[in-house]
Amino acid sequence: FSYTGAAVAAELVARGFRVHTLTNRRAPAGTAITASPLTFEPDSLRRALAGADLLVNTYWVRLPHAGQSFETAVARTLTLFEAAVAAGARRLVHVSVANAERGRDLGYYRGKAALEERVRALPIPHAIVKPTLVVGPNDVLTANIAWLLRRFPFFPVPAARARLQPVTLGETASL
Repeated sequence: FSYTGAAVAAELVARGFRVHTLTNRRAPAGTAITASPLTFEPDSLRRALAGADLLVNTYWVRLPHAGQSFETAVARTLTLFEAAVAAGARRLVHVSVANAERGRDLGYYRGKAALEERVRALPIPHAIVKPTLVVGPNDVLTANIAWLLRRFPFFPVPAARARLQPVTLGETASL
């Protein structure tokens, strides 16, 4: 029920899939989606994933905070992948980021690249979705950029090598 996860779940429901999510957020009223609490305890994850045909992983942390780091996000995600395989999931789709392998000097990208390597080694079919800048309703990054543009007389522009092609939230979910 967070940003990308909510869009993916809505897309799957619209396509006729039955969706069960692992989350610590409250379900919106009237949703057809069922939920279990997101814990990273292997037995609990296996039980929650029992009978799943597909795991779409959108779990990640934007910034280190409250004892969370990119390293803990990697470890938790690996626990989730292992539980999915143990529960008999037949396929995994992992949402990563474009060019993760090029940004290994930054924790965010280093963690995403490490997970991509692990996904490729899983014994089940998989796909890795690698969006650039995802834009859409309630998008935190572009909302913060817009706020800065409205309030400051200048705005730093990244070097020409930092070009990107935004993708909408809906396009990301449909992938």
